[in-house]
Formats: sequence, structure tokens, C-alpha cells
Amino acid sequence: MRTFHLPDLGEGLEEAEIVAWHVAVGDHVVADQPLLSVETDKAVVEVPSPRSGRIKALLAEPGAIVKVGAPLVEFEEGPGVDAGAVVGELARAPEVVAPTPASAPAAGVRVAPAVRKRAAELGVDLARVTGSGPEGTVTLADVEAAAAASAPRPVPAEPEKAVELLPLRGVRRAMARTMARAHAEVVPATVVDEADIGRWREGTDVTLRLVRAIVAGCRAEPALNARFLSEAEGRVLESRIDVGIAVDLPDGLIVPVLRDVANRTPADLRAGLDRLKRDVRARTIPLAELKGATITLSNFGMLGGRFAQLVVVPPQVAILGAGRIREGVRVVGGAIRTTRLLPLSLTFDHRAVTGGEAARFLQAVIGDLELPD
Repeated sequence: MRTFHLPDLGEGLEEAEIVAWHVAVGDHVVADQPLLSVETDKAVVEVPSPRSGRIKALLAEPGAIVKVGAPLVEFEEGPGVDAGAVVGELARAPEVVAPTPASAPAAGVRVAPAVRKRAAELGVDLARVTGSGPEGTVTLADVEAAAAASAPRPVPAEPEKAVELLPLRGVRRAMARTMARAHAEVVPATVVDEADIGRWREGTDVTLRLVRAIVAGCRAEPALNARFLSEAEGRVLESRIDVGIAVDLPDGLIVPVLRDVANRTPADLRAGLDRLKRDVRARTIPLAELKGATITLSNFGMLGGRFAQLVVVPPQVAILGAGRIREGVRVVGGAIRTTRLLPLSLTFDHRAVTGGEAARFLQAVIGDLELPD
């Protein structure tokens, strides 16, 4: 018998969540046959069998989070051993005999008229009251004691229902950890403004225009296309612009990376972006495509909202957010005209970026967005 352990999945990952088993106990598998699917920080990958053999035992349930090196499968060489059915006679439950009710007191209870009246008021059956007075006479105290004993006890309040805890799994768990790290490390600041996009043609690709504008902003202020290394208290200015594109999913937020955006054509960028989104939604995107962004774009206005204080994920130092496009007015040459306005929010890590650098970056972004197509 041999045990197969969760292998190193690369990218420095230390654990994974089991999504589903593709084999069962007793199955015969061959080398490289998929054994199970596991979810890492945002990607679902299949783990192949390292050898041929029969499955003796599966050592973790779907939904379990296992560390790299944890045992997953026990193999048994040769034919499997059938587990016999559990046999034997179940112990019979002891026969339950209903208790015999106590006999009622004898007739001819001695009771005074006033006591009898009080018993009627309290609903006490005098035949069931044992008198404590002379010769067994039922007294007023006996009646009241019987009434108190037969009074319904207050029903205790139902305990509060336990709140169902929904453990964070997969993408949502990774997102929670990333946000906690960002909150602990980054010193965020936000500047907002609006771009007049009234000269855009109908059907303009908003995302590609935003990506192009980010390139213009980074060229004007390279400090925002950078990594800040907290422990070293230093920053690295990046020469290539790799834009993380936030994608909203029911399971959480995933940010694939659109590479080298300054040196690609619009058609190539659109094709690359479509492929990234398909892979993200299918949960087949390679882990390498989720790492290494130098700046992030969140086009949250597609869902709603105008301005936002966004979250900078270290070691990046900036994220640009685009809100919902709205109709508005501008004063041009003393004349009022209607136009379309695109709200913009720039959140930056104030440890690495000054307010002036952030403002100049945002103005360069707006300047590019306000150009006609």
C-alpha cells in the first residue's frame, strides 16, 4: 500500500481546497489519470495520479482545505479487497410498558361549602385532593396548594437559533486574506475627478480607452507604475505596464493581468482581455496570469456607483476606478453644454506616492480620455 500526498502546486502555494474527487474507493486508475480537482488562490486545477493501481482509501472530503504534503489517497497494488457487508443481529430495544395511572382517592371527601366554592373557582377536582384537616377534611390551604401544583408551568423561551456560519472558501477566502493584508500594510489616499467624454463615438470600448489612459498617466508620472517593498522601505519603478483588470464573480473578485499594455494594438488588447475573462469565468486561468500586475483598473461603474475609495493590493501602489457614466453639463467658453461625464477615483499608497504625483497622474488620464477616438 502506498500513500499519495498533495504535491507542490507551484507559485509558493501552501494549501488547496478539494473541489471534487474523480475516482472512488475500489477504482483502478492509471498513471496521469485525474484523481481530483483542487482550488488554489483563484484557480481550479486537476491533480493527476502518480501511478497505476487500485484506490484503497480517499483521505480527505470535498470542501476540505489540505496543506501541501498532506495525504490524499491510499493505493493498493493488485486486485482490491471487497469490504464485506456488515452483518449481525441488531439488539432489540427493550419493551416499553406504560405506567399504570395512580388510583383516584376514595369518594366521600369531607369539605366545607366555602372550600368547595373556592375549589370550583380554581378548577380543582376535590376527589384528587388529600385533606390535611381533622379526619381528612380538605382545607382551603389544601385546595390552593392543589391549584398551584396543577397550574401550567411557564414555557421556557426558545433559545436563539444558532447562526449558520458559512466558511470562506476558494476565491472568497483568498480575497479576504488579500484585503486584510492590504488593510494592514497600505496607507491609502484617494483623489477623484470627472472626464468629459462627450467627443467619444457611440460604441467606444470603455475598458480599452481606460487602459490607454492609464498608459498616458504612467508616462506622465512613473511613480504610480511601481512596487513598494515594505520591509526594505524602498520602491521599484516598473518599465513595463501590466494592468490588473478586476473581474466580479459570484464567488468573489479575481484580477487577471493584461500584460505590456503600452506596446500592444487595441485589437490585440481586446482579444487578450476577452481570453482572460473567459478563463477566469471557466476557472481555468493559469496562476501566472493572476500575478505581477503593476497597477490595477476597476471599471465598477458597469455595476453602479460614481466614486469609490478602492483597495490598493501591495506591492502595487495605485488603482484607478471608473464609475458609472452620466449625463452632465459643462461650461465651455462661457456657454453651458450637455455632455457625458466619466467619474474617476484614484486610490494610491501614500507611503510611496505623493499627492502631487497622484494628481498629475489623474490629470494625464483625464487628458487622454477627453481626446476624441
